[in-house]
Amino acid sequence: MTQALLIEIGVEELPAIPLLKIVNNIEKSWANILTEYNLSNDFEFIYTPRRLVLKHVAMPVSQEDTTVEFFGPPMVAAVKDGEPTQAAQGFARKCGVSFGELGRAEKNGKEVLYFKKEEKGSETVSLLQEMLGKWLASMSFGKMMRWGSRTDEFIRPLRWLQVRLGERSVPVELFGVKSDTKTYVHRMVTYDAVEVPTIDAYEGLLDECAVMLYPEDREAKILAEFDALESTHNIIIERDRELLAEVVAITENPKALVGSFDELFLELPPEVIITSMKEHQRYFPVFEHGKIANKFVVVSNAYTDDYSKVIAGNERVLKPRLADGLFFYKNDLKNGLSIDGLEKVQFIDGLGTLSDKIKRENNIAIRLLALYMDRVESTTEKSSTVLEKAMDKAINLAKADLMSEMVYEFTELQGLMGYYYAKALGEEELVYNAIKEQYMPVGEGAELPSSVFSSIVAMSIKLDTLFGLFSVGKIPTGSKDPFALRRAVNGIVRIVTVYDLPFNIDDIIALLKGNYEEFDTNLLSEFIIERINKSLDANPSVIASVLASGERDINEIAKKVSALNNIVSSDAFKEQFTTFKRVANISKDVDLESSMEIDVALFKEDAEVTLYNAYEKVINSTYSNYKEELEALFGLKRELDAYFDDVLVNTEDEALQQNRLHTIGSIYKTFRNIADIKEISI
Repeated sequence: MTQALLIEIGVEELPAIPLLKIVNNIEKSWANILTEYNLSNDFEFIYTPRRLVLKHVAMPVSQEDTTVEFFGPPMVAAVKDGEPTQAAQGFARKCGVSFGELGRAEKNGKEVLYFKKEEKGSETVSLLQEMLGKWLASMSFGKMMRWGSRTDEFIRPLRWLQVRLGERSVPVELFGVKSDTKTYVHRMVTYDAVEVPTIDAYEGLLDECAVMLYPEDREAKILAEFDALESTHNIIIERDRELLAEVVAITENPKALVGSFDELFLELPPEVIITSMKEHQRYFPVFEHGKIANKFVVVSNAYTDDYSKVIAGNERVLKPRLADGLFFYKNDLKNGLSIDGLEKVQFIDGLGTLSDKIKRENNIAIRLLALYMDRVESTTEKSSTVLEKAMDKAINLAKADLMSEMVYEFTELQGLMGYYYAKALGEEELVYNAIKEQYMPVGEGAELPSSVFSSIVAMSIKLDTLFGLFSVGKIPTGSKDPFALRRAVNGIVRIVTVYDLPFNIDDIIALLKGNYEEFDTNLLSEFIIERINKSLDANPSVIASVLASGERDINEIAKKVSALNNIVSSDAFKEQFTTFKRVANISKDVDLESSMEIDVALFKEDAEVTLYNAYEKVINSTYSNYKEELEALFGLKRELDAYFDDVLVNTEDEALQQNRLHTIGSIYKTFRNIADIKEISI
């Protein structure tokens, strides 16, 4: 038998971000508890800012009865001289019966004591107190609260509780709050508790009292109102998904409204306006004709017929924030960009100050610029002398905005404000763009720097952090990577592959390690290789085969992996590859580091001549990319198959055997210049 179950846990306003971080786990946790108590069934988990709700359409009113079997000690150990032993008596106590009530059964070929009993399932109402206690205890919000004289903790104080099974109110107490049949609705409707006559009446009652229960309904209403506002006001509203989820989590009666602010604040960089809106007020930015407008959209939680005061209040709150931003902006422009003071700002223990970091980054940047000068000159049409001066300026100004008033207020705008200040102060485009793009890419799939010049600045910053932290022993372990070193390597891999820049790991380490205290550079090299494995989208065995070839240039590794993966992924490759696995297996007996001379005079079979001629043609041809070369090598399949059919490699004639092994070994070694084919698995 089943009945509807409604559980409503009423709380003070839940903080949106902690809730959203664990919302999926909250639902999974209840599902796990249902399984643990043998009460699994479908349910909905729903939330508003002031309530956590579980709804079951068909909750079993009790657990199913179960049959429990107990197997005891063997009879030879259970009875001695016609009397039960201590082992037998202990087993009887465990089963809750006398020795005489125990039965016999066979287990593993032996007669043992046995008892079977039917256990009646517990009623659900008797389990809900314990189940709900476990559920709330499983919610890991992070920072928790205590209230009143209580010593237990939850994210916010509990204020009311409903636990309804069918038409019955189940007595449950959580955090000192006892369950009853009342709920609380929107405060602008009433502050008093409202009676909920039945489970069926619950949703309708909330709806009548300005509480939209389902988050998806609140989101749909907000987006529909965005559409209407865009059409009415001829505007575009930025639909930030994270901000939208947060707004959905903090409203029960959402209403999207358009407000405005003084046009004089449009002098501010758009990011400052947007950050002021989003971070502090949870407003959505508005755009007109592709530019930010002096408007915003606020999603109100008010319940009223006249929203004019709500709009005016939000306009009034935003104005001083924008005024502060404009004051900071003008002050910073007046003061200019300077790194004075960074010598007092500690970077990381053992690595000095930010001023020290800038010097190291400058050293790296000049060395990388020398490596890639041809590429930079060809894309900028500037001389090496001009580029060196620009690079020095870009690196030295990249962190200058850390001393600005704006970044002190909005730390997330570091780098971006340096871009605006450098541009306004007349620095050249190369410099201010490099400042803006110094941390790119900031994550997987994120935007890359727009030029090789900017990429050098971004790579220099990442490389200094990478080398520096390894030199002081702050190496990522397991899932812990507090300084985002894995992300730094991923960014370097993406930059060098997209911009086709040579980047030999060993050469770069040798070039830069002198800037740091001596450390085990092999650990750094292994870390970079491990990240390459994770960064490239290919068959893992293909990546392993390329790395096994000894290639150390990240860009060449990526090209080889891409070419080989393209071939390995084809439908026909699996059938073809058996031949080349045989080539690799035979080559295990060959000293690949020897000269492996092939004496054509020793050829006895036509297949030897045919294969040799085909191989010579392959190695003497010119290829524009690795894919062409690999296709040519894999194109030897027909000649190799004929060779293996007609030629006995391990012949008794030692000279002949050596010659044939050198033939196969040479083909394998040519493959290995790109990838060690024995590592490939398909």
